[in-house]
Amino acid sequence: MKLYDAGWAPSPRRVRIFLAEKRIEVPRVAVDLRRNEQLGAEYLAINPRGTVPALVLDDGEVVTESHAICRFLEALHPEPALFGTRPIEVARIEEWTRRVEESGYVAAVEAFRNSHPAFEGRALPGAAGAVPQIPALAERAQLRWASFVATLDERLADGEWIAGATFSFADIMALTTIDFAARARLAIPHEAEHLRRWYDRAAARPSAQA
Repeated sequence: MKLYDAGWAPSPRRVRIFLAEKRIEVPRVAVDLRRNEQLGAEYLAINPRGTVPALVLDDGEVVTESHAICRFLEALHPEPALFGTRPIEVARIEEWTRRVEESGYVAAVEAFRNSHPAFEGRALPGAAGAVPQIPALAERAQLRWASFVATLDERLADGEWIAGATFSFADIMALTTIDFAARARLAIPHEAEHLRRWYDRAAARPSAQA
């Protein structure tokens, strides 16, 4: 297998943290997003969407979504289980992963892509072509973000991790979302003490440096 990776992007980082938690080694190929290598003919032949990460399997098949890549790797390496083992654990982790993605991550992407000068005319990722920025989406992202952090703060008032008693993929999703959101000037408010406590604990894990 071979993982096409990019250093600062949030989706590849999810996979790297997952690999570190699992202690799995997968050969990696760096894709330079600043030079738009993801839009070059060589990479588009691997992933026509022009997004990272992409996992090329031994038989040549390509898996391109970070969630799907991690699911595939968990099926190969079940321990430690980051997607749960009991049915209720699996459901809970999936629920909170989706909630983090649909509220927090979408807010971060909308704010970043619709306000950062580097993405003028490129408001959608990958090979979507010329897409203008919509400032109103960046403004709405502020409201979406506020709801996201309030929900997580409430959730973590009585728990150590987002989806249960153990660290899971939902925590990986939230950690990479929060760190990416900082680039769009979306932060954890001071009053969200439970979320701040969780963040300090999650960011202190060795895998967070992956």
